[in-house]
Amino acid sequence: MNPAATRVVADLSARGGSLAVAESLTGGSLTAALVAVPGASAVLRGGLVAYATDLKSGLLDVDADLLARCGPVHPEVARQMAAGAGRLLGSDYALATTGVAGPGPADGRPAGTAYVAALGPDRTAVRPLRLAGTRPHIRAAVVAVALALVGDVLLT
Repeated sequence: MNPAATRVVADLSARGGSLAVAESLTGGSLTAALVAVPGASAVLRGGLVAYATDLKSGLLDVDADLLARCGPVHPEVARQMAAGAGRLLGSDYALATTGVAGPGPADGRPAGTAYVAALGPDRTAVRPLRLAGTRPHIRAAVVAVALALVGDVLLT
């Protein structure tokens, strides 16, 4: 079990809060890390994997013009994905991941480029990442950053 995921579930439980997740490059592994924690069902509203760009706009209400101009790997896309998941799933907090896991570049961005967004009632944080390593390493690192970031948003 992931200690950061355990901390997020405990913090949300203590606050009576709920969490929604929108994932792209992590493909469900962020939600899986949370679901592995006993008691997650009390706080996790759900997770959405919007891997295709059209789902980011169609499902999560990410601005289609932004996607056309900047592509899916962009800090504002991550923020809008989190906001969309929070609205759609009715949560107090939301997390989102978007980026390029590799092995090669995609959408004009090199492998290892990623953005993580965390939203809370009073705070929004978006973290840019430039990671190196294999596809599994990059995806795991993004999950770790996302859990740390939502932990920071919960604690402040």
